[in-house]
Amino acid sequence: MSALGMGLEKNAFVDRMQGGAHLLAPTGSDLIKNDVGAVFAGFHYDIAFLTIHGKSRFPGLYAWLRSSQKLQVKVPKGCLLLQAGKTFEHITGGYVLAGLHEVVYTEQTKEVRDRAIAEGRSAWRVSSTLFSHFRNDVDCSPMPELAHLSDASE
Repeated sequence: MSALGMGLEKNAFVDRMQGGAHLLAPTGSDLIKNDVGAVFAGFHYDIAFLTIHGKSRFPGLYAWLRSSQKLQVKVPKGCLLLQAGKTFEHITGGYVLAGLHEVVYTEQTKEVRDRAIAEGRSAWRVSSTLFSHFRNDVDCSPMPELAHLSDASE
């Protein structure tokens, strides 16, 4: 969809991802051993082409908009959050910006944790994030065919 929106062939990015070193990286945080204020993943962006977040059972994922506004991410049931990584930013010459995000233990996280414990459910925050990469033989230089996009945003 991004490729079409930028005036490229529909598989312009998909073809570059074929055979890429994609990584499904589940992470777990024990919400009993940690407490409000704990940082599970500090403010960062990813180097991948795309970062794909599934819905977590506990809140704590925050993202920043281009306006620098921080917001709590709420992934609806059955949906995924796709964030651009640094590779996406670079290949588009900065037209698409890498998504800044963090995962922190908040009061809301603790409230959901307490409900889970009361209901006999696990108090582990598990996140299964997929990092999607281009193949290692793909030239990640800014795509000349997208130069018109950076000119239009000035």
